[in-house]
Amino acid sequence: ISLAGKEASGTGNMKFTLNGALTIGTDDGANVEIRKLVGDDHFFLFGMTEPEVSALQAKGYHPRSYYETNPQLRAAIDLVGSGAFSNGDRGRFGSIIGNWLHDDPFMALADFEAYMAAQQRVEAAYADTEGWTRSAILNVARSGFFSSDRSMHDYLVKIWKIWAV
Repeated sequence: ISLAGKEASGTGNMKFTLNGALTIGTDDGANVEIRKLVGDDHFFLFGMTEPEVSALQAKGYHPRSYYETNPQLRAAIDLVGSGAFSNGDRGRFGSIIGNWLHDDPFMALADFEAYMAAQQRVEAAYADTEGWTRSAILNVARSGFFSSDRSMHDYLVKIWKIWAV
């Protein structure tokens, strides 16, 4: 999950969208294009905007303060450090936890609360089987822009200046 302003554009989530997946993501990279094409009702947006990221960086980002003030985030990070996901090895994910608490270049801790709120929207939407199915179908129907046929046509005409026969 990228931070707004960090990623130019990834194609993985485009492939998911072409296959009907509903995206939960930040306002960054390909997510901007996906959300524009499929519509806000079929995309679960969360996290800071690029100006908010810049403002937080300018003010000074201290990821540990999010850990110290958000009990749900603290519980999640403590669970990762408890050995629950590493056969009891409490040190296995120490470098990841250290990165989150001291550096966190993707500001995951700052976006955690917004992510959890978006995840609740995902869970509610998924419980509505008919609505979820409708959104998945609409995502496929509206994501043709990401097809390799369209991409190749654009390369032919706009870059190579040749036309299909």
